[in-house]
Amino acid sequence: MIRLFRTLFVLAITLALSACQSPDTNEAAKVVGEANPINIVVTTSMITDLVSIIGQPYVSVNGLMGPNVDPHLYKASEGDVRLMTGADLVLYSGLHLEGKMVDIFEQMEKRGQNVHAVSDALAPEDLRESALFAGNHDPHIWFDVKLWEKVAKRVGEILIEYDPAHGEHYQANLESYLSQLDELDSWIFAELQRIPEQYRVLITSHDAFGYFGRRYGLEVRGLQGMSTATEAGTADVQELAAFVAERKIPSMYVEASISPRGIEAVRAAVRDRGFEVQIGGTLYGDALGSPGTNAETYIGMVRENVGLIVAGLIDKP
Repeated sequence: MIRLFRTLFVLAITLALSACQSPDTNEAAKVVGEANPINIVVTTSMITDLVSIIGQPYVSVNGLMGPNVDPHLYKASEGDVRLMTGADLVLYSGLHLEGKMVDIFEQMEKRGQNVHAVSDALAPEDLRESALFAGNHDPHIWFDVKLWEKVAKRVGEILIEYDPAHGEHYQANLESYLSQLDELDSWIFAELQRIPEQYRVLITSHDAFGYFGRRYGLEVRGLQGMSTATEAGTADVQELAAFVAERKIPSMYVEASISPRGIEAVRAAVRDRGFEVQIGGTLYGDALGSPGTNAETYIGMVRENVGLIVAGLIDKP
């Protein structure tokens, strides 16, 4: 049944792509200017932010996934397919983050469209292996600021390759942003040092913060796996509750794009063991925050998360 559904889905996407005008790979790149920007369609809000910063003012960026959207479960609409097919460039994260859209990207690449997975910027040694799925890697690369710098450089290369006439401008934007990311990276280290060593444990709804923990020296435990498509069971809840109660971790965290029910179940199970753990707040895992919030940009999102983590773990229970 699953195989039949997948076959029908691929057929539907193929028909939708065929109905759109095929890109002419021999056509010269258009003349780009502020009045004629590069039409770029991207998937996640993190990439939307990155491309907008490096490409301004010569890009028009259309992000498919808005604030607090879970990319693991996102299903592309016919409108999304039309947007991507009509774009000059399509950028997606890769590493199966957009799990339900993989077939679309494969079909577009076969048709010769200008499609890029920004995670291709990373070497195998940069990546965390999935504990559940052999050969797969953790897609949450943006939580290591140094890895995100590599992605930023790749985005700059893509823009310069498409529009070399404005190459120096893109490079200047990139260099300015890399400087901001360097400052962010140093700030994170300094802030997390304020947490007592025995409480440097981050408990979240799913395993999105592994790169963050690896880079900045936190032990990370997620109730669900790297993909939210994998649901946690009763045994997972009880195992995590036992760990939290034994270590007396002051706070756990829910995530903006995931239901808090799982973490609330862990909290209740911890209470049954005689320890009271707090919910330290809502972290941004797979998407940025809404416009007008502190987390509407990548840098703002990271700072917001770090502030909540430090506030929740800095005091002894």
